[in-house]
Amino acid sequence: MGRYTWGKTVGALVLAATVAAVNGCNSWNDEDTAEPAVKAETLSVKEATTTFQSAVTKFDEDGGCLEKEPGTCWEQMQALMKPARDLRKAANADKDTGPEFWSEAYALINKMEKGTAVGEDKGAAAVGTNRPDILGSAHDLSDWLDENPVA
Repeated sequence: MGRYTWGKTVGALVLAATVAAVNGCNSWNDEDTAEPAVKAETLSVKEATTTFQSAVTKFDEDGGCLEKEPGTCWEQMQALMKPARDLRKAANADKDTGPEFWSEAYALINKMEKGTAVGEDKGAAAVGTNRPDILGSAHDLSDWLDENPVA
């Protein structure tokens, strides 16, 4: 019985090593064949600010969220979140100002993220509505950007 167990164990190890080699799990080989990751270009703070404020202006010019029912404003909320996230990336990359300068902007973007984390538009009158977190904070952030211009 000992030889049989020994033989099964050795056979399993050989099989595992063969599968690993065939699947390319050799770390020494990965370094030679891996292509460098393409890094996405970050917008400048000025570009990100302009894009974000344009999104807020468009939201207002389109009438905002006229419907009070849940689910009727999710697309508009998402249209504000993308440029807000791009602005955060640009602010993170900005070496001229630093994180202290951006702390209030970061807090507003985080509040918008909190509202987005709900995963849907809760409506205007619902208990726990997320519209103020996203839409109100977007307008507050736009005002903050006007008051704190960055070249």
